[in-house]
Amino acid sequence: MFQVEWLQVALDELTDLWTRADSTQRQAITAASHVLEQRLTSDPANDGESRPGGRRITFVPPLAVRFQIEADGQTVTVLHVRLFGRRKK
Repeated sequence: MFQVEWLQVALDELTDLWTRADSTQRQAITAASHVLEQRLTSDPANDGESRPGGRRITFVPPLAVRFQIEADGQTVTVLHVRLFGRRKK
């Protein structure tokens, strides 16, 4: 079981996304963040796609999240959060 830690910048990004969202999007963002926490605590090495520098990216609609597994082998750090998918015109 891994411990998930969020960098302040990632928390700020998540907060910004949530506050700018409408009610439906807020529900989706909240649900996605809970799913993300569950997935990263169980098996982060096999979640998402690898990126340079030992980082990974995973997608939990409507969020895309960059993270890394720390050298202690017990901690996952969430680095950045953004929306992905189709944008409203």
